Amino acid sequence: MNPPRERIFNVPGVVLALAALLLGIHLFLAFLLTVQQTNDLLALFVFSPLRFAAAVPPWLPSWWGPKIWTFVSYAFFHADLNHLFFNLVWLLAFGPPVARRFGWQRFLVFCAATAAAGALAHLILHLGEFAPMIGASAAISGLMAGAMRFVFQRGGPLGLLGRGEEESYHVPAAPLPAMLRDPRILAFLAVWFGVNIIFGMGAVSMPGTEGSVAWEAHIGGFLTGLLAFSLFDPVRNHPPTDEQESSPISSDDDPAASRQ
Repeated sequence: MNPPRERIFNVPGVVLALAALLLGIHLFLAFLLTVQQTNDLLALFVFSPLRFAAAVPPWLPSWWGPKIWTFVSYAFFHADLNHLFFNLVWLLAFGPPVARRFGWQRFLVFCAATAAAGALAHLILHLGEFAPMIGASAAISGLMAGAMRFVFQRGGPLGLLGRGEEESYHVPAAPLPAMLRDPRILAFLAVWFGVNIIFGMGAVSMPGTEGSVAWEAHIGGFLTGLLAFSLFDPVRNHPPTDEQESSPISSDDDPAASRQ
């Protein structure tokens, strides 16, 4: 009998479709449009806090449409193939577990919400500046945070006691207080936030980026994915048992215009 196929090679269709869309958009801009056409398109879809300033230059569309859709549309554009490549790697790493748990509709709404949260964080800290921003990393940061809510759980995808296949993606999510008591997650959070702040300050160059890094958007997307996860989660947790209260998380054992 042949061994069962590993799930890591069975990426959900919605994740593959999203990755293909990001690649297709980049190739379309890079090879089918002129420089002027690309600039005109980006002016409509890239997120820039300057759109919300009192005085907006005429070359930057600032009517109600771009003010709304650019909170999400910026995530579909990347500065170059390196920038796109690293975001696709993280998407294929953290997108599948969340997609399997949420289903394709909730997954896409979750990505849009975390992308918008990243744009909002960028807007707050750069209000009145041009500070254009592109890249899917805020949404991917949200997926990373969302995955953390359940992949470490007993019986979850990363647990040695995982129950296999679909069941392991539908274990109860970890309560936030429990997550903040888990040393593995605390270490991950410390490294993740530290790396983003270091890259954002320009002390180190992030692979695939030569311009500034929109670390504020990364953090905005990550915190939204972590804190708002339960609003999207279709899995309803049962009241924890005494054993789960004492050990709710199993002990089994990212990333021109601001690019993010």
